[in-house]
Amino acid sequence: MVDADLAALSGRDRTELRRRMRRMVRAASLSEATERELEVSLRLTTDAVIRQLNRDYRAWDQPTDVLSFSQREGVGGDVNPEILGDIVISVDTAARQARDANRSLVDELVFLAAHGLCHLMGYDHRNDAEEAEMNARAAALLAEGRNKGKVRAA
Repeated sequence: MVDADLAALSGRDRTELRRRMRRMVRAASLSEATERELEVSLRLTTDAVIRQLNRDYRAWDQPTDVLSFSQREGVGGDVNPEILGDIVISVDTAARQARDANRSLVDELVFLAAHGLCHLMGYDHRNDAEEAEMNARAAALLAEGRNKGKVRAA
């Protein structure tokens, strides 16, 4: 799950990140009315690693904050429909963005994870209408991630 130096995250922060991520994925599962839990891999990494991934898979030679790699697309994408795919987040970039937005690193990581999760569920932001729909779904996932108790569809 993690290959970055997470000195910036305390044990409590790591626990909170995992809790909120699990709730968001469960909320996505419930919204799809699937019998199985959806699966997502979350990798926290560095700017150097995400830059290489961005270059290799998107032909963009610079770091980014989050990348999503869907397992539902392409040949064999329907073999295991409960496996959504991988979300890769640069902790370096997330930390800078958190400072700029005056929010905690955990909040920024969860925000980026929700964005990546939306991409794995098929949302995109190529135009204003798509972006509005994706942002609404991400907001619902984020809200459910903050909740306590029984997880509801989001």
